[in-house]
Amino acid sequence: MMQILRVVLLIAAGFALVACGADGEPIQPTMSANVGVGSSGTYVGGGVGFRRGGLGVFLGV
Repeated sequence: MMQILRVVLLIAAGFALVACGADGEPIQPTMSANVGVGSSGTYVGGGVGFRRGGLGVFLGV
């Protein structure tokens, strides 16, 4: 579990570095959040990402 948390924190730090423009022009991040209700219960999901040119990265559930 701690290994997964470290990876997530490193990825988040990378997003923050790219978004602030430390390596060039800032990139506007995108976010999404979902809440749903179904026959098996409720669920919550979301994610964060960015797009630059033809490259896009999105992480979420």
